[in-house]
Order: sequence, then C-alpha cells, then structure tokens
Amino acid sequence: MMFRRSPAPLRLLLGLTAATALAVSLAACAPGGDSGATASDADTLITVGGQGDMQINFNPFSPSSIGGVGTIYEPLFFINKVGDAEPEPLLGVDQSWNEDGTVYTVTVRDDVTWSDGEPFTAADVAFTFSMLKDNPSINNIGFDGEVAADGDSVAFTFDSPSYVKGPDILNTVIVPEHLWADVSPTEFLDEQPVGTGAFELADFKPQAFTLAANPDYWGGEPELKAIRYISLSGNQAQADALAAGTIDWQTSPVPDIQNVPDRYPGYVNVTANQNQTVLASCASAEMGCSGPQTDPAVRQALSLAINRDQVNALAFQNTSTDISPTFVLLANQEQWISPSVVDPVVPTTPQADQARALLEGAGWALGGDGIYAKDGERLSLGVEVVTGWTDYITTIDTIAAQAREAGIEVVPVQSSWNEWTDKKQRGNFELAIDSLAQGPAPDPYYVYNNFFATTVPVGESSGNNFSRYADPDVSAAVEALQALAFDDTAAREPLMATIQDRIVADLPYIPVLTAGTSSQWNVAKFDGWPTDDDLYAFPAVWSRLDSAEVFKKLSPTGE
Repeated sequence: MMFRRSPAPLRLLLGLTAATALAVSLAACAPGGDSGATASDADTLITVGGQGDMQINFNPFSPSSIGGVGTIYEPLFFINKVGDAEPEPLLGVDQSWNEDGTVYTVTVRDDVTWSDGEPFTAADVAFTFSMLKDNPSINNIGFDGEVAADGDSVAFTFDSPSYVKGPDILNTVIVPEHLWADVSPTEFLDEQPVGTGAFELADFKPQAFTLAANPDYWGGEPELKAIRYISLSGNQAQADALAAGTIDWQTSPVPDIQNVPDRYPGYVNVTANQNQTVLASCASAEMGCSGPQTDPAVRQALSLAINRDQVNALAFQNTSTDISPTFVLLANQEQWISPSVVDPVVPTTPQADQARALLEGAGWALGGDGIYAKDGERLSLGVEVVTGWTDYITTIDTIAAQAREAGIEVVPVQSSWNEWTDKKQRGNFELAIDSLAQGPAPDPYYVYNNFFATTVPVGESSGNNFSRYADPDVSAAVEALQALAFDDTAAREPLMATIQDRIVADLPYIPVLTAGTSSQWNVAKFDGWPTDDDLYAFPAVWSRLDSAEVFKKLSPTGE
C-alpha cells in the first residue's frame, strides 16, 4: 500500500485510527433490544447497529455517533488495511508529498455534489481539517498542520517531515462547509446528515435506522438499495439472529465457527487476523510500577510458559494465528522484522523448563508451594479482565494452569470496563489482557509509536502506552521514523532493528496470539462479499470505512 512523494510512486497508507476503531467496535458490539426487523426484502441488508434504544447522532466526529462514516460521509481515499494495494480514490483522485515531506497535496474530484445538491469542492476539505484543528476534543488524528485550498487541490503543510501523518489525512471523512460552518461541531447531533456517500439516511427509530441508496452518487447508484441497522443484545442474540435468518451480516464469534455453512445454511464465515492479543504489564519500576512483573525475566518466563495452541483451541475456536515478539503483524508486515531477531515468532507450545531456568538465573527460588519467590515476594500475578469477556477470561484461566507448571501463579481479576480502563490508564495493575490495535497504515511504526514510545508516571493517564515502557533508544528511533518515507528501506531498517532488539528483550507486552475478527454474512441473498482469497476490505461491519466499501460492491441474488 503506497502514497506518493512527487515524482516517486505511491507510498504506504491505511484506514481508521485505533481510537476510532475501538469506539466504533464497542458501539457495534454492545447489547440492545429486538427491532422486529427481518431480512425479507431482497435488496435490503440487515446488520447490527447499536444497543438498546439508539440515540440519533450522525456527527461522524462524535464518540457517540451511531453511523454514517463511509456510507454517508466519505474520506478522500479508501485504503485496505488487510492488503497492500494502492489507495483507492474516493473524494480525492491524486495525492503526493513534496521532496522533504513537509507539504502533502491532495487533488479532489470535480464531479461530486452533496446530497442536498450543493457542489463539493476543495474548500470543504480545507474547512474540515481546520475545524478539527480548532476543536481538539474531536481531533482524533491530532492534525496540527496548516491547510489551504487552491482550485481543485488542498495543501497540508507541516513544520517538519511528516510522512506518517498522510494515512490519517486520507482517511478522515469530509463534511460540507455550507452546513457545518455555523454549528458547534463538538455538540452537533447531525440529525439530517448531508454527505457525498453512496447512501443517505432514510428513517430513524430508537430500535433501528435505515440508509437508502443515493441515486445521485458520483460512483453510480449502488445495487444494494437499503441497509437496516438494528439493535441486538450481544453475541448470543446475534448468533440467534443468524440461525433464524433475520440478519445478513454480523461480526462476532458464533458457536462452531469452523462449520458456519453447515450450522447456518446460506451463510459463510471469513476471519481476518489484525489485533495482537497481549498480557500487558505495568513494566517500569522507574515510572512507579510495582510487582514481580517489573522484572523482565518474569515477563519472559511467563511468555515461555504459555501453550498458545491450547489457548487458541479453548478460547478462540482456533481462529487466532501466530504472533511475533516484535509486534510486527505477520499477515502483511513481516518484511519489517529485523534479521537480528533470532526468534521472529513466539513458540506455540510451552517451554516450562526454559522458563524455570530463566527465573532461577534471575534470582528467583522455587518455594514449597511450587511457586517461585524472591526477596520474600511470591511470583503471583493478577491479570485484569472485563467481566463478561468470556474469551479473555478463558484465556487467563488456561494460562493460569500452564504458568503453574513453570512456578508462576496467575490470578484473574475481573472488573467493569470502566474500572479495567481506569486501572490501565493509572497504572494500578500488574498484568492486563488487551490487544494492540493496528494504526492507520499497515506498518509497524504505528504500533511502536502508540504503545512503546512515550509514557508518564503511574497515577497519570497513560494514553496508549499503558505498560509505561520507557527506553530512550526506542523513543529516539520511533521519532526518527516519523521523518522518513515509508519506502525508505535503507534508512528505516536500522531504526526498526533498534526498536525490535529492545522490546523483544524487555517484553513489556507479553504476546499471546494474533486475534481473528470473524464475520458471517448471507451469501444466498447477496453476491460480492470479500473472500479469503480476495479480502478487498477488512471484513468487520463495525469497521465503518471498510463496510462502506463492501456495501457498494454487493448485489442482490434475487433469492
């Protein structure tokens, strides 16, 4: 996947920010009520929209937005996060960096109108980014440049080389200046959204809302004529709807996921592996973390003790895949693993003898109860998990049994999502099960920048790096990567090696598996879905920019 620095070929790009993806995921998977909708209309797709009584809010920048991103409001380009193809033009048709990476120029399409009939222009793009910069609470991409429109082009200017900011720019949805200039963008509910996308709001009720095909869409009216978003009360209700044939697309685990076509006739399952499941440690004693997990030998030993094959079978129905201790995503970033990393993939079978030897070499002694201790402290580790997250709870229970074989006690600590989040952010934990989400481009820089680069002491809100990992060489290497083009391999490789050598040795996030995101959809009713051989978009209904592209490619079968 590429984006361009004139006159070089297109360079790397990608979709949603991690923060946005997380907020969207939580909204789409939350529990709710029964809408009473059925999938009886041949050209209407039924999917999951929210929880309980939905509150109307189509402001695409609001954390409580219920929809419209990608379908109603479009970005400049679409970038497939599970592939390596070039960005697909949407509202933009061309993009390039200047030679020193300080000016990014996007040329916009000249044949687009807003759904109220007003023309779309480059001025709308400049307005959108200026609005975000002026309103930090909705500026999720942290845009800090200057932006100006000139004819059909928009120039984004930065004080220093900023290649890594290109993906967020291309994936930010654009709103109409003529309607948004006089509203408060942080409070606006946007009950009658006007966009450039392939769909428009048709009706809204608290239990369901419908988007209808835009007959004047610049890309041609979609064959899919309506999308109906309904409320469902969690994974079991979604599986029940699938079994009853009252839903056409849902993204969550279902029973017997390996045999979806047999168990749910007319449906198939597709799984993509993107998010890396970890046992995150509060790692840095210098930053105020306390507990046995602040010893890197403990973190390494626990990683060696894990039987990942067993965890995958018991907790994830074998939908997860291997994980690298470098946290380079193996699916499509493996080329960035440094040759200096001896074991680029963590073992899937337990290495209890090696774990014990590592602990004893670090001064831990086996106690009479079978658990190691050092300086009067038992090697007992609490793992924070959200109540009701059954796959993660099963993961911890399984690891607890495995870790005891290596002399390590693992204890699950369940709490509400709010409590779990607060503990992570404040540093009041030993271990926490979570996932490291990918950033806006298929490149390890974003994981390193988000989760390893900068930190704050315990007690302060940590942001993404809740491990509080602090290594000056890693931080310096991440900062140096910010100024380099994605295809500047010669300059980037030694920086990647510096980061990877340190984090593999220190292991502040203990790698478990690369989690699979599974969707089931109705192939009897619609053609054009992604397949294992053609993942033209990330196959998750809650990944809104991706699902918008899927909707545009679907056609009713007439069955």
